[in-house]
Amino acid sequence: MSIRERLSGNEAVATAMKQINPDVVAAFPITPSTEIPQYFSTFVANGSVDTEFVAVESEHSAMSACIGAQAAGARAMTATSANGLSLMWEMIYIASSLRLPMVMNLVNRAVSGPLNIHNDHSDAMGVRDSGWIMLFSENNQEAYDNNLMAHRIAEHKDVQLPVMICQDGFITSHSIENIELEDDETVKKFVGEYHPEHYLLNRKEPIAVGPLDLQGYLFEHKTQQANAMRNAKKVIEEVSKDFEKLTGRKYSFFEEYKLDDAEIAIVCMNSTAGTTKFVVDELRSKGVKAGLLKIRMFRPFPTVEVAKALSHLKAVAVLDKSDSLNGAGGALYEDVVSSMYVAGNNVPMVNYVYGIGGRDTKSDDIESVYTDLQEIAKTGKIDNPYRYLGLRKGDAK
Repeated sequence: MSIRERLSGNEAVATAMKQINPDVVAAFPITPSTEIPQYFSTFVANGSVDTEFVAVESEHSAMSACIGAQAAGARAMTATSANGLSLMWEMIYIASSLRLPMVMNLVNRAVSGPLNIHNDHSDAMGVRDSGWIMLFSENNQEAYDNNLMAHRIAEHKDVQLPVMICQDGFITSHSIENIELEDDETVKKFVGEYHPEHYLLNRKEPIAVGPLDLQGYLFEHKTQQANAMRNAKKVIEEVSKDFEKLTGRKYSFFEEYKLDDAEIAIVCMNSTAGTTKFVVDELRSKGVKAGLLKIRMFRPFPTVEVAKALSHLKAVAVLDKSDSLNGAGGALYEDVVSSMYVAGNNVPMVNYVYGIGGRDTKSDDIESVYTDLQEIAKTGKIDNPYRYLGLRKGDAK
């Protein structure tokens, strides 16, 4: 039976980590993820876990320590944000290329510069093609649940890739919400023990980890990574079904909120989905057939499924909380448009970059997007598909 509790997103993640009881946690503090290793360190200090907690001198070292631990045969976890993730960048790619199924919580924050400690998705988008599975969390409950599922996904024999669990800095990480926790024994049984097939401390199988990989083999190894990412879709689906049987909480690649009969819809990720659901309900009460597609699994991207879910709509807006600075929209927009094009679905689509540096995105802002979509659905015309939401007029030239 689930246990009712009130926790912040960071507390929820640390609690999940306590219940998982990983072999090694290496971390360096950075706002707004600092509380995760801080809370977890108290569990280490009071004996609630027997994890080896490694307090390192930088985020680069934190990821390096996790790589070493995981390669040795241990189950490793960490957490970071923004500039900390940037400092890890070299090791992020090494972790995935070595097929090390560790789990990292990324509390999303704007990457410098200029310096900003508030929420957008520029950190996650900067490593979106690094070979990590990426799960996004609308609220504290989803951040907790994603952690419970992550190791089973990462450690599956057909996957063997690291998992990054994202939540919005301060918006969910520091906000207290009602949450349902599973008891420790239930979590332990669901997650299972980690028994790697190949690891450095196996005396019966001497191996090298991270050798030079030149023209003769690197292409094939990168293709193996890509195939593992494709395999992850099926594994994520299977683990989500097992999790639903255990808890009653259902997760899929994305959430369709009043989308079945919708004529216009927004696609977004993380906490913005909660605001959008409120606006959808308000518009529905006025007779507007609005809907929402909340992406939960960003890597691997569910191309076929997204295209099918949006195919019946008259107009779609994709909201990106990070600008790709490419003159052609944000990363989520690019993936959605590509999915629709490959599937042959010609639905008018528009992109809105929003919330940069923690800029507040209110229900009125979301409603204005739906107002724009109603006009697009009516006329079929899009003057400019690359737009900004909540930008002060005249200050961005």
